[in-house]
Amino acid sequence: MRFGMFIPQGWRLDLVGIDPADQWKTMSDLARRLDRNDAWESLWVYDHFHTTPDPLPEATHEAWTLMSAFAAITDRVRLGQMCTCMSYREPTYLAKVAATVDVISGGRVEMGIGGGWYEHEWRAYGYGFPSAGDRLGRLREGVEIFRQMWTTGSATLDGKHYQVDGALCHPQPLQTTSAENRIPMWIAGGGEKVTLKIAAKYADYTNFDGSLDGFKNKSSVLEGHCKDIGRDFSAITRSANYNVMIGENDAQVQDRLAFYEDLMIKGGLPKERAAEMRANMATQPAVGTPEQIVAMFEQLQDAGMTYAVTYFAEAAYDTSGIELFEREVIPALAAK
Repeated sequence: MRFGMFIPQGWRLDLVGIDPADQWKTMSDLARRLDRNDAWESLWVYDHFHTTPDPLPEATHEAWTLMSAFAAITDRVRLGQMCTCMSYREPTYLAKVAATVDVISGGRVEMGIGGGWYEHEWRAYGYGFPSAGDRLGRLREGVEIFRQMWTTGSATLDGKHYQVDGALCHPQPLQTTSAENRIPMWIAGGGEKVTLKIAAKYADYTNFDGSLDGFKNKSSVLEGHCKDIGRDFSAITRSANYNVMIGENDAQVQDRLAFYEDLMIKGGLPKERAAEMRANMATQPAVGTPEQIVAMFEQLQDAGMTYAVTYFAEAAYDTSGIELFEREVIPALAAK
């Protein structure tokens, strides 16, 4: 199994209490830490502008600015976003941005892409909030533009949502030498009628429901779409995201959950809402002791989930949970 980790960037109230002048150091120190440890294949950020679950006046650092900065300060670890919202940037522009970051990084970009969902954010930034059909239509046309720009150096498309005519992409991404060798495309989301159909055609990686039953169901739907278009289902790596609350024993796990609840309150959530979030977090698959988390991942691995992207809510303040995960979870699964 392969592993990635989200760097706290504020979106999930995970930089609360850290002076804005010190937040980049917090993020960059964690990025360098991952870069030094080859147990981690990738680092990730979210593409959002406002905090969740509510928009609050706390930092949310912009994803592609961070991508460029991480590209410059790391040497090995791969760099992804889970996931970039197609409609927040024109796909021609986004393809150029990703190509530039790929060059800066020496060929380490992973393109996570999706249709977008955070309505308050869309409207606040003046994007409106198109129907789900239009958002997914933009996703479909946008990934086609990516494919053309990264493999041929230009794109032309007369689509419903995007019209481009000879948009150039030079320099080419360093990863691009052919249609089979380019910036990897992660299609995020589990919509069965549209998103997974787009994934069947374009994705190198998918990212959807990480529960065992949910993962099996989405995988089955994806496999059906692959059969319909004659694509090899096994060519797509299936991944999922996991909120990790790990402890040597249940008492330590409860301490982490309590810290998480307190962090939400400090970020500005009402106590009742923070308690709800703690209760929800406690039900997540990757909450428990190392032995429990390894057993959970083994079941998912048997179902075909081979790439886990992890999130540690306390990472900006305390790396002991990350260290425990590195010491006892990753080695137990890395060779399987």
